[in-house]
Amino acid sequence: MASDDLRATRLEKADQLRQQGLTPYGYRWAVTHHAAELQDKYADLAAGAEVEVVVSVAGRIMARRVFGKLAFFTLQDETGQIQLYLDKKAIEVSMSDDSQAFDRLKQLTDVGDWFGATGTIKRTEKGELSVKVQSYEILTKSLQPLPDKWHGLTDIEKRYRQRYVDLIVNPEVRDTFRKRALITAAIRRYLDRQGFLEIETPVLQAEAGGADARPFVTYHNTLDMQLYLRIATELHLKRLVVGGFERVYEMGRIFRNEGISTRHNPEFTSIEMYQAYGDYQDMMTTVEELIVTAAESVLPSLKIQYQEQAIDLTPPWRRITMQDVVQEQTGLDFRQFDSLAAAKTAAKAAGIRDIEGCDSIGRLLNEAFEQKVEATLIEPTFITDYPVEISPLAKPHRSEPGLVERFELFIVGRETANGFSELTDPVDQRQRFEAQAARKAAGDLEAHGVDEDFLMALEYGLPPTVGMGMGIDRLVMLLCDCASIRDVIAFPLLKPEASEVEPEKS
Repeated sequence: MASDDLRATRLEKADQLRQQGLTPYGYRWAVTHHAAELQDKYADLAAGAEVEVVVSVAGRIMARRVFGKLAFFTLQDETGQIQLYLDKKAIEVSMSDDSQAFDRLKQLTDVGDWFGATGTIKRTEKGELSVKVQSYEILTKSLQPLPDKWHGLTDIEKRYRQRYVDLIVNPEVRDTFRKRALITAAIRRYLDRQGFLEIETPVLQAEAGGADARPFVTYHNTLDMQLYLRIATELHLKRLVVGGFERVYEMGRIFRNEGISTRHNPEFTSIEMYQAYGDYQDMMTTVEELIVTAAESVLPSLKIQYQEQAIDLTPPWRRITMQDVVQEQTGLDFRQFDSLAAAKTAAKAAGIRDIEGCDSIGRLLNEAFEQKVEATLIEPTFITDYPVEISPLAKPHRSEPGLVERFELFIVGRETANGFSELTDPVDQRQRFEAQAARKAAGDLEAHGVDEDFLMALEYGLPPTVGMGMGIDRLVMLLCDCASIRDVIAFPLLKPEASEVEPEKS
């Protein structure tokens, strides 16, 4: 039957319920137990046995089997599934004032309907734990059929576009988002125990900053000014440290007007945290503990599987400088080069490509790392001591000229966290902002201007501070073994289907 015909049939059933003096869209149902709770509590109940305890359950009908005076429904709630044992005689006794009660079950319910039932516990002769129904109510009449149970909702694009259906028919998807909630809760609990405060910062900003990224542009009509959706929470959180808060963080949405891939979504969730009186070595330890805490909240072991890779999250994790790890992989020691030309010649000989645009040895070092090293970092590895040219907000290294005290954490060849000892010198910070502004003026869409208010805050004094940013979505991907970022974002941004696009006016 065509979908329009199925919908029409279900609408007709809703009308029949109204004609019988019932509503197809109920108001309330008192739930006493969930499916998983009952399955666990009565796991040892023998086949054929019954327990005279009354329970009340509710959920969506996922399957229906009707045999004359007997019917079996599979009911699914948030925790799992349980069978409803529907016997005409038992229902007629309990619902004696409703002569059509059993016939209504047979004729006016469909797979997809929300259903509430009260009854006792029974394990059938075939071994299926069931609620032997005494009374029931159709709570919501579903007008759309669910996907075929044998083929399911398998179209990837449709799964993301109709996530509500994906959640109904694919229990592993529900499990991913349940784990995501547990992961974020565990992170917050850990930071609370460490004395961090979560303070919200503006999403709408007059000057985008805190990262190299292209922002989304919007406009405030009343104030008559152009604004940007934030690309990072960094600069406002550091203002809070200037103001006297010693440990602050925010977990929230970030917006970057960039490409979409399996690891990138224009709207994503990150956590940024800042700690006064610490440095990047301290923060690496905190990141390690934070991720282990998150993993332990949803996984039985710190030895995990991500796609085809086996990974051990057991601390301590390796720490190695960018220069040393590049030398390990390529044989190139960028500390030995006294000219950019010599460094480029050696880099080309080592197979590093597309380096014409590198205007410093530091940028060339980073290019070598990205091309030859990054993908090999499967086990958790902190890469430390980055070139100053690619780290505009980090403090200069205390013993290595041209470098900054920065780390990035890589797991399965992907950046997972980024942190550094924060730049606290307002004069140095102004010079770096001005260099960024020059790049912006030259057409770099990811560069930004000079944030004068942030510089004013620095002039009041930022204590020695360490900061860190981490993508929550990528962490959930790792811990839930998801290949695409869209698998861990409930409603990822998608291009409208052709039917959703309004025709152009002539």
